[in-house]
Amino acid sequence: MRQQDKAFRAIEVGDGGDGRWAAYARALWQEMEGLLTVEGRTPQGAHRVRALFRAHMPELVPVLDRLARQLDRPQADVFLTHAALRPFSQACTQIGQNGTLLRNYDLPPDQCEGTIVSSHFLRPVIGVQDMLWGLLDGMNDAGLAVSLTWGGRFVYGRGFAILIVVRYLLETCDTVDEAVGRLRSLPVAVPQNLTLVDPRKAVTVFVGPDMSPTVAPEACAANHQHLPVTDEQERVLRTQERLRAIRAAGTDDVAAMLKPPLYRPVDEQGSRTLYTARYRPVEGRVTYYWPGESWQQSFGDFTPGSRTVTLGQAN
Repeated sequence: MRQQDKAFRAIEVGDGGDGRWAAYARALWQEMEGLLTVEGRTPQGAHRVRALFRAHMPELVPVLDRLARQLDRPQADVFLTHAALRPFSQACTQIGQNGTLLRNYDLPPDQCEGTIVSSHFLRPVIGVQDMLWGLLDGMNDAGLAVSLTWGGRFVYGRGFAILIVVRYLLETCDTVDEAVGRLRSLPVAVPQNLTLVDPRKAVTVFVGPDMSPTVAPEACAANHQHLPVTDEQERVLRTQERLRAIRAAGTDDVAAMLKPPLYRPVDEQGSRTLYTARYRPVEGRVTYYWPGESWQQSFGDFTPGSRTVTLGQAN
C-alpha cells in the first residue's frame, strides 16, 4: 500500500472579524476562486446565489458579510454562499449511536484542506473545515454533531454545497429534530447523506437536488441512498461492504475504522481515508485518529498546532 504524508492543522478563528480567519482564507484563495461555476461569475448568477443565501440562511448573512469584507477579494461573497461551486464528490463512512458520531473521511489528499477549526461565528463550533468556512463534520456547544458522505448518484441541481449546510445546521440548531426540520427547506446541489447525533437521538438523512430529505432506516451511511447499487459502483467504492462493516462495528470500535474495508487505500480516483473522527458532542470533545496516532480537541481545551501523519499504513 503506497504511503503518503498529509499535514493537518488546528486553528482558532473566533467570530471571523479579527484577521485570523482572513489570514487562513487568503492563503487558499487562489485555488478556491477557481472552483466558482461559470454562472456564478456572471452578474445574474451572483445575484441569484446571494438571494438564495439570504432566503435560506438568513442567520448567517451577517457572518458571510463579515468574512467577505475580511477576505477582501473579488467575488468573495459569491464564493462564500457555496451556491455557485463546481460539484465534487467524496467517499466516507459514518455512524451515529448513543450520543457518539464516528466517521471516516475519504478524498484525494491534495483536495482536502486538513484544517480543524474552532470558531464562534454564531456559537461555539469545532469541526474539519473545507472551502474556507464549510464543514466536513463538526459539533456545537448544544451537543449536536453532523457529518457528511456523498450519496453516490451523479445528479446536480441548483442549491448549496453540503459543506455550508453542515455549517448552517451546527450554527443554528440545538437538536437532531431541529436540524432535520431545517433540512426540509434547504436546496442541496448534489446527493449527500448526513448523519446527525445529539444526546438522545441519531439519524441519517438522504438529501439531493431531485428528492425530498428522507430519513434512512439506520443512523449510518456510506455512498449510496435508497436506489440499487450497480456492480461497477460497488467495485469502485465498496459502499455496501463498508456499510455492513460500520454497522457491525458501531461507534465504539475505532480500531475497525483503521483497517479495511473501512480504512481505504488509494482507489482509481486517488481517494483514500484521510482521517477518522469520533465526536462525543455532549462532552464537547472530538478525537481524530490515524493509524498509530490521535489528536483530541474540545471546547474546554482547544489546542492550535499542526500534525503531519502518514496515510496508507492501515492497522
